[in-house]
Amino acid sequence: MTNLRGQRALVTGASGFIGTHLARRLADMGAELVCLDLKPPREELPGALYVRDDVRRLSALSLPKIDRIYNLAAVHTTPGHPDHEYYDTNVWGALEAVKLAERDNVQHITFTSSISIYGPSEERKVETSEPAPVSAYGKSKLMAEEIHRGWLRQAGGRKLTIVRPAVVFGAGEGGNFTRMAALLKKGFFVFPGRRDTIKSCIYVEDLLDLVLAAGAKDSSYELLNGAYPECPTLETIVTSLRDSYFPSAKLYDVPQGVVMGAAKTLATFKGFGLGIHPDRVTKLVRSTYVYPGWAVENGLLGDQAFQKGLERWAQATNHSFV
Repeated sequence: MTNLRGQRALVTGASGFIGTHLARRLADMGAELVCLDLKPPREELPGALYVRDDVRRLSALSLPKIDRIYNLAAVHTTPGHPDHEYYDTNVWGALEAVKLAERDNVQHITFTSSISIYGPSEERKVETSEPAPVSAYGKSKLMAEEIHRGWLRQAGGRKLTIVRPAVVFGAGEGGNFTRMAALLKKGFFVFPGRRDTIKSCIYVEDLLDLVLAAGAKDSSYELLNGAYPECPTLETIVTSLRDSYFPSAKLYDVPQGVVMGAAKTLATFKGFGLGIHPDRVTKLVRSTYVYPGWAVENGLLGDQAFQKGLERWAQATNHSFV
């Protein structure tokens, strides 16, 4: 494990799912933490400084001298926001992060982007694939990447790590995988028209392993996809969870139009707490086929990485999957 003792690390978006796990890991590595978020922290780490503020005014804040920036703050939930909010936070936040880096002469930034910059596709995408975002979120993330790369080009001696996570699951996620597990726990799962949708994904602690490994390299720039090389289908994900943890759950195949109609009706009633929404149904039938070329080339993900990730999630949550 890299020793960060004596280094002060700023984590923006520190109260989020990935940010909470990252802050914990950095603390274990000896870093002095400054955790910034508009929301209160999910947990408070000994010795960490918690700042309740907005990444969009980051450079105006009075903070201790920063050595490293981990820029995770973002508006990311889709559906959930009008388009302008993605640009307002994600692009402006990137500008503020590099402005702070200039002010404090920070030499290392890690930026969390997204596989949304590739757009949905049935064709495999690697780090060198041409970006083709279709959502405001994906477009704003691609713009934020370029802002960080601009900072890197402006002076020598700087280091930039950009990670593009796929669907990330783990304790405290509360998103796609949590909703799948919740349905299976209730005894069923409905495939909306197809089972072979490719849904690249990764367990949160495995994602952090990749990010920290990239950050420890001597090179000035590392770009990596945060995903498992298996690139599992929706059927593989659901049946893996069902077979190992919910053996009595029933699986059903229903035409997409029928599921979409039901989702529109349930969305009116907040999905009865299951997070069912037409846009999420659409996601289940649109592949995100993203391969972690950088991780594989560096020998960082072993055999059956996906299955082992599910097992770690189960163990970390005592099989509650929340």
